Amino acid sequence: MCLAIPAKIVEILDNEQAIVDSGGVRKPISTALLDDVAVGDYVIVHVGYALSRLDPEEAAETLKLFAEMAAIIETGGDGA
Repeated sequence: MCLAIPAKIVEILDNEQAIVDSGGVRKPISTALLDDVAVGDYVIVHVGYALSRLDPEEAAETLKLFAEMAAIIETGGDGA
């Protein structure tokens, strides 16, 4: 299974690279597949590449759902 996650660009680097933050985890990614990314943009990241921009509200909703899933897993609950 492949997973693409939303992340916020927090720093632009040289050579089509950027630092993103997703849930407090920061990592370098490639922005080679997108034009004109900027600090504050939300992007969908898969295997270290920004694939597309994402609306900030949609990013927030997706991150909220990920947090809810993590909480269910941590508590061993079934969500019911």
